[in-house]
Amino acid sequence: MTVIERFLKYVSFDTQSDENSGVTPSTPKQMVFAQYLKSELEQLGFQEISLDENGYLFATWPANTDKPVPAIGFIAHMDTSPDMTGAGVTPRIVYGYDGSDIILCEEDNIILSPQQFPELLDHKGEDLIVTNGKTLLGADDKAGIAEIISAMVYLKEHPEIKHGKIRVGFNPDEEIGLGAHKFDVERFGCEWAYTMDGGEVGELEFENFNAASAKVIIKGRNVHPGYAKDKMINSLRVANEFVALLPTDEVPECTDGYQGFYHLIGMTGEVEQTVISYIIRDHDRAKFEARKENMKKWVEIINKKYGEGTVTLELKDQYYNMREKIEPVMHIIDIAFKAMEEADVTPKVKAIRGGTDGAQLSFKGLPCPNIFAGGLNFHGRYEFAPIQSIEKAMKVVVKIAELVAR
Repeated sequence: MTVIERFLKYVSFDTQSDENSGVTPSTPKQMVFAQYLKSELEQLGFQEISLDENGYLFATWPANTDKPVPAIGFIAHMDTSPDMTGAGVTPRIVYGYDGSDIILCEEDNIILSPQQFPELLDHKGEDLIVTNGKTLLGADDKAGIAEIISAMVYLKEHPEIKHGKIRVGFNPDEEIGLGAHKFDVERFGCEWAYTMDGGEVGELEFENFNAASAKVIIKGRNVHPGYAKDKMINSLRVANEFVALLPTDEVPECTDGYQGFYHLIGMTGEVEQTVISYIIRDHDRAKFEARKENMKKWVEIINKKYGEGTVTLELKDQYYNMREKIEPVMHIIDIAFKAMEEADVTPKVKAIRGGTDGAQLSFKGLPCPNIFAGGLNFHGRYEFAPIQSIEKAMKVVVKIAELVAR
């Protein structure tokens, strides 16, 4: 199988994760895919293959040199986003993309257009894998899995390329922030690793957001509206007051680069109680901590007006910026940078405006920057993946293995 054939096979598996299930993996269908991958790894000649009860699949591609070489790893996640269905993915290939609109579904008038997605034009002349407009594609991160396995097969077919021991790891539940939670770093057994989970070709990332979730619980007092004067506290209206306290320009739709934000992701309620959910993000740790303190301050303002206990706040840190763990071992970035150059890829070092398993793994003792997998417009019906980008990502994995052993 070529890397593209492998990828097209993988996206036929529905592996959406579910943040509400409370188990690992969060959906049984992820384990179905893991078992398929385990069988494939066995057939290809991988060693030390293990699949645990939580859906973490590890394997070894053995060294072919006696030279002392650090053991390194490549990691990708098996789940796809809960934001869009991953069932019945029907990919097709647009050969030699000409820069015009791509009709994904004529019946429902779903069109992938460079007017809405100008990044399409960066791939004019290339071959694009697209959806039928009714599902996501799953390049996030099945492209990464295909690239890693195909790179190991390439090394098998080219024994003249010397390399050390390589560990591969495929985990569940990255899309719900739990991919690294039960990842056994000690058992994985590497000095460092790379997640193949980035987007556009050339991306090399070792900075990400510091992240927290915030749940604001507002308790109201329901009284017959005809007799409510000076008695009723309508939690829905209080919730609107709380939301109005937050800066209107520090939201995802108004920020980019290193700018952080407060993102309102949910609001449910009635007069008696309303729950507001936020995620808080910032690359700068001090600013991140200040954002959390601001949430506490705004709760105090509302409680001062309506009475103590009207609003309670649940803050929970999710992950931190991996930069502080990568900076002491910057040679691993230098290797990836050089590997891209040798694979005719222009490196694009950028900060992730999001999270990655690599961030959590870095804080668990496994430095783990992120490399492009080649897909774009993740988590929705407009996702696409240039074939040439996937092939380049596979070559970068091969080059990293080669460079570490030089």
